Amino acid sequence: MQRRSFLKVTGLGLTSMSVPLSATAQESLSLPLAVEAKRALADVALDAAKAAGATYADARIGRYLNQYLFTRESRIQNIVNTESSGIGIRVIAKGTWGFAATSKLDADSVAATARQAVALAVANSRVQSRPVQLAPVKGAGEVTWGTPIKRNAFDIPIKEKAELLLEANAAALAGGASFISSSLFQVNEQKYFASTDGTYADQDIHRIWAPFTATAVDKSTGRFRSRQAIGVPMGMGFEYLEPDPAERIDGVTPRYRYAYDLIEDARQAGRQAKEKLTAKSVEPGSYDLVLDPTHLMLTIHESVGHPLELDRVLGYEANYAGTSFATLDKWRQGDFRYGSDKVNLVADKKQENSLGRVAFDDEGVAAREWDLVRDGILVNYQATRDQVHMLDQDQSHGCSYADSWSSVQFQRMPNVSLEPGKAPLTPDEMIKDVEKGIYIVGRGSYSIDQQRYNMQFGGQLFYEIVDGKITGMLEDVTYQSTSTEFWNACVASCDASDYRLGGTFFDGKGEPSQVSAVSHGCATTRFNDIKVINSARKI
Repeated sequence: MQRRSFLKVTGLGLTSMSVPLSATAQESLSLPLAVEAKRALADVALDAAKAAGATYADARIGRYLNQYLFTRESRIQNIVNTESSGIGIRVIAKGTWGFAATSKLDADSVAATARQAVALAVANSRVQSRPVQLAPVKGAGEVTWGTPIKRNAFDIPIKEKAELLLEANAAALAGGASFISSSLFQVNEQKYFASTDGTYADQDIHRIWAPFTATAVDKSTGRFRSRQAIGVPMGMGFEYLEPDPAERIDGVTPRYRYAYDLIEDARQAGRQAKEKLTAKSVEPGSYDLVLDPTHLMLTIHESVGHPLELDRVLGYEANYAGTSFATLDKWRQGDFRYGSDKVNLVADKKQENSLGRVAFDDEGVAAREWDLVRDGILVNYQATRDQVHMLDQDQSHGCSYADSWSSVQFQRMPNVSLEPGKAPLTPDEMIKDVEKGIYIVGRGSYSIDQQRYNMQFGGQLFYEIVDGKITGMLEDVTYQSTSTEFWNACVASCDASDYRLGGTFFDGKGEPSQVSAVSHGCATTRFNDIKVINSARKI
């Protein structure tokens, strides 16, 4: 369908979907269970598990809604609605975990599934070397929580959302792009958790993301360059795509703290993709790097978030995702220097607008914040109820998650963020003190070894800094370091006024693989004497 025709038509069904363009996602989906019905089914599961011999049980009733819109230039390529619902039941019997799940939400099916989970635990106990040891959790009773949203993205007519993407595409083409593809991802997890500890938590979680890729082509040479969206996924409603100009932060790219100007970003992406075609290729060498939060979030994810997952440290993820250089002996020595004394890295499941924000994790532990690295020293990991005793701790960190009612929950990365600097400092002021450096915006290609140690990262936009001034755009920039060398090279972070979140919708882990969404916050940060290579040159 052409953009002009689409904008004139309302109520017309696309060939790939049965709902009209004026409809919302909710109108094409079944109604959710009432909280009373979920409580009754959960009690059936817990009672049946205990009757079958479980010493502990929890039940997660989930309804997972997704809507995806895909466009290219002036065309809508696809609109997808998905829904999945069911119950997952986890138990401990004979000191061993068992898990079973069903999509049949009637009392008989739920009870049978609970008994199946116990039977699996009993079977597994024959090869269990030591019993599961759970950290205590006080039951919270009946609680309700939801992501604080102003506009539910699922309630917005499809037409309005598609128009926004097509308008962004038009802006990118007008700015200089030859091609652009854009998408809108909307996620709603309706999760009910109950356990024999006495917690009954009903949670309604929302996330949104509007990525795009704009590409400019030099027709005379066939060369092309792309620039992806600077906007990040957030734990917000549709208000994220309705920016307030008062929230804008001046800079090289359009940046908002709590909302995202998709159209303006697309317009600049078209211009910047074209500019990249004539940008100077970087000279390899040692540079001071000034890293924007839209870029540094990925480095935090890979070089801090993953290596401090306790199951990875213990080798449980070695077959699929690798291990970690941050081994327990380093933590136990009490003075292992992960970074400079400017580096304070925290895990936080309560962070406002973040992708990982909840009130309770998927084993009923209240969300909390804790230190991972304080003043550059490694002080803790990320652990769940059955892991923290290995750290001589008696309180779970509350970072258990499953991506579906049919998946068993396990340790997943919480929001991991770098605290901003305490002294007043803006990005412009930081750049003024750099003699030879590169300012990097946006996430790009990356590579890191299986121990999360040797690493290299690219980005979306690179600007050369000479004697405290940005002199022009660079291309082909990739920096290399090790995780500890990199964080020990941190010399300054801007203050809280520049603090922003980045994140990912698709953090993979586990076998069978699961994905989770997680945010990473920071302010613009400087790292001195980092090795930069030219990614376009042969070695």
